[in-house]
Amino acid sequence: MMYLNLLNLHSVFLMMPSGGKSGTGGGGMLFFIAAMLVVMWLFMIRPQSKKAKNQKQFNQNIQKGDRIVTIAGIHGRISKINDDDTLQLEVSPGSYMTIERSAISMEFTQGLEKRKEAMASADKK
Repeated sequence: MMYLNLLNLHSVFLMMPSGGKSGTGGGGMLFFIAAMLVVMWLFMIRPQSKKAKNQKQFNQNIQKGDRIVTIAGIHGRISKINDDDTLQLEVSPGSYMTIERSAISMEFTQGLEKRKEAMASADKK
C-alpha cells in the first residue's frame, strides 16, 4: 500500500512542468519546500537543541550538596564530584553510589525543587 502511494507521488512530480516557459508551478513548489523546512526547524530542531543546551548547562552547574534525581528515579545528595565526570551520590545516610553526570534528570530535579518549595509555602500558611 505504501509502495503505491509513493509511486503515485513520484508520478505527480514527474508530470509537473519543468521550470521553462511552460508556466507556473516550479517557484510555488520551491516556496512550499522551503516553508516546510522552516516549519520543521521552528517546531522540531530548535526546541530540541535549546533543551540540550539547558541540560548541558544544568549538568555543569551541579555542586556538592545539591539534591538531585537521576533518570532512573533515584533520589540523593551529591557528596563528591570526581574528575572523570562521575558523581558520588549519597542515597541514604552512609550509603553511596557512583553515577555518571549525564544520568541526572533536569526535569525530575527541578520538579523536586518545585515540590519542596510548594510544601514550604503550604507549611507557612
